[in-house]
Amino acid sequence: MSPRKDLPPDPLLVPPMVKTPRRAFHLARIKRRPSLKGALIALVVVLAAGLLLPLLAQQNPYDLTSFSVMDNRLPPGETSLDGLTYWLGTDSQGRDMVSAILYGLRVSLMVGLVATAFAFAIGVSVGLTAAVFGGKVEAALMRMVDFFLGFPSILVALVLLAAIGRGVDKVIIAIVVVQWAHYARVMRGSALVERRKEYIEAAENLGYSKLRIMFRHLLPNSIAAALVVATVRIASAITLEATLSFLGVGVPVTQPSLGLLVANGFDFLMSGEYWISVYPGIALVVLIFSLNLVGDRLRVAFDARRS
Repeated sequence: MSPRKDLPPDPLLVPPMVKTPRRAFHLARIKRRPSLKGALIALVVVLAAGLLLPLLAQQNPYDLTSFSVMDNRLPPGETSLDGLTYWLGTDSQGRDMVSAILYGLRVSLMVGLVATAFAFAIGVSVGLTAAVFGGKVEAALMRMVDFFLGFPSILVALVLLAAIGRGVDKVIIAIVVVQWAHYARVMRGSALVERRKEYIEAAENLGYSKLRIMFRHLLPNSIAAALVVATVRIASAITLEATLSFLGVGVPVTQPSLGLLVANGFDFLMSGEYWISVYPGIALVVLIFSLNLVGDRLRVAFDARRS
């Protein structure tokens, strides 16, 4: 005898749906912090400068025909024979410092964002896999994470670039290699905390697959900490790229990275031509400080335990 269709289903025969909680993002906390507003404004200005680069730069530092060696090391505010005013002066090659800094910001941001995206994806995948599968899989993955975290980042990057050569793509690979383990450690810790909660135990008792538990339940609730770390790690990636370029093993000399611009004017500091190094250094400090401050305040905004 078939059951009547007008009766509700038996709750003992139909497995209940596991309702996954969602973390709240407290936008009001951002509005109450003037320091975060200032950092966001500075960061937006830097990002807008990189996006509006063709409209703001009066020179293309990659085009050798756009500048003259005769205009090298002009002081700020000087006007060349062609009628161009160099508001921040020129470097040793005759390039406009404003244009070089804008292009350097774009290169530094591109390297930081791309390297952080790849390192984030690899680290989150490794950390989540270790937390879900546990046992020998977790032990093997975390020993590999400990191995990469046991060496200084700058030393590993220097050795790696010495082996594979210079270039923007090579710098990105080096930064990914030295940073992915940080995300793996943070993601594993957050996922282990979530895994002990009741809704995960309910999903396991209902027979949900590990992949479904990983991507539908654990990932949305444990990724917030890794996202905040990624915001700070973008600044670390930019700093590492600037350090490598300053040491001469990072970005090639044909591309005006901020670290390379600082290195180009380092030899002229004692002769009074400070602008070649100081202004790119100021741009680098503003960019890194803004990213660090935004990352620190986002940590507070993502923290549901704070009022």
